[in-house]
Amino acid sequence: MTDFNIATMASNAKKASRVAAQLNSSEKNTLLNAIADAIEANSDSIIQENAKDIIAGRDKGLSQAMLDRLVLDEKGIKDISAAIREIVALTDPVGDIDKLSLRPNGIQVGKMRIPLGVIAMIYEARPNVTAEAAALCIKSGNAVILRGGSEAIHSNLAIAQCLHQVLIAHNVDENIVSVIPDTSRTVIEGLLKQSETIDLVIPRGGEGLIRYVSENSRIPVIQHFKGVCHLYIDKFADLNKAVDILVNGKTQKPSACNAFETVLVHGDISSKFLPLAAAALEDAAQVKVHACKNSIGYFANAELATHDDYHAEYLAQEIAVKVVTGFDQAINHINEFTSDHTEVIISQDISRGQEFVRRINSSVVMVNASSRFSDGNQLGLGSEIGISTSKLHAYGPMGLEALTTEKFVVFGDGQVRK
Repeated sequence: MTDFNIATMASNAKKASRVAAQLNSSEKNTLLNAIADAIEANSDSIIQENAKDIIAGRDKGLSQAMLDRLVLDEKGIKDISAAIREIVALTDPVGDIDKLSLRPNGIQVGKMRIPLGVIAMIYEARPNVTAEAAALCIKSGNAVILRGGSEAIHSNLAIAQCLHQVLIAHNVDENIVSVIPDTSRTVIEGLLKQSETIDLVIPRGGEGLIRYVSENSRIPVIQHFKGVCHLYIDKFADLNKAVDILVNGKTQKPSACNAFETVLVHGDISSKFLPLAAAALEDAAQVKVHACKNSIGYFANAELATHDDYHAEYLAQEIAVKVVTGFDQAINHINEFTSDHTEVIISQDISRGQEFVRRINSSVVMVNASSRFSDGNQLGLGSEIGISTSKLHAYGPMGLEALTTEKFVVFGDGQVRK
């Protein structure tokens, strides 16, 4: 598009971010409720535009999984508006003052939550992200620039029209939310150079996209390359719980980044657990197994696991299995192959669970629970804008608070430094 300029869009977003930062909670919630209403009211036109993306996607040969993520029907529209209303119900973190303490000289020192400024999101498929990311950024007082994939361009622009319609109707700078209309790779290149106006980049999609953004950005990037999530079955595990959690974490939604990719089994209980696991995985979804030499005999049609299998993010009904000699070997394996996403231990020994939590530093560590709970909504954030597996400035699922930072505030009564 010849009349589109990414530098101008970023500059306008920077100015609009100052407006967004000054909105109070009531004003932000009013906007979000109106956006939810507008998306529902325009559902027919959004679905019509979405149909264009579906037709184009089929013509391009998109996978069925990608097409499933792309579809917006009447229920999908209602889900989007419901997600926005859930964000309305969340506590606004902006302006909160924490850790207020009195210094010996009488000044009070605290830290106040403030917006980050301008956030750029680069993502694939999933047009619901357009609305939900915009809602999270508005609620946290940020401006946002959204660059969705070409496969969802008609859907994204239709949703953007609803967002801008509401902002204009409420006399709020519409540049608080910007949706890039140009899907060319050169636009991403230009976007990643706007370090003077954009404060943070959040990529959501495949490992290739995230690596490209990380390697080419002049702006700080929230990284989440992949989710190699481990399940460790301890010798003190309740085997019924272990089987249920394995099946849920692997088969409920295998394409999710919080699905199990490797299961480690303590050697002392492997002869009891592995037959149960093999039967359950076969019954649930005929999961393909890559097994070590000590476990391969328990699985029909299993392949011998290689070193690469323990690095793999299958995103499918597929899993790697390894028998370990003990707790320490399980810890060492996880620390070697982790992607810092989610790790789970199954054990009835409280001290083992506590030690696992201490020694594993992935962004989410669980005891006796499915990895599928590693999700912003399930963890009580209400909604998430992404997942960070880099430790600065956020780690794990990112909700409203992760879209803010802190500034020091000082309250005095005429004190001067001596």
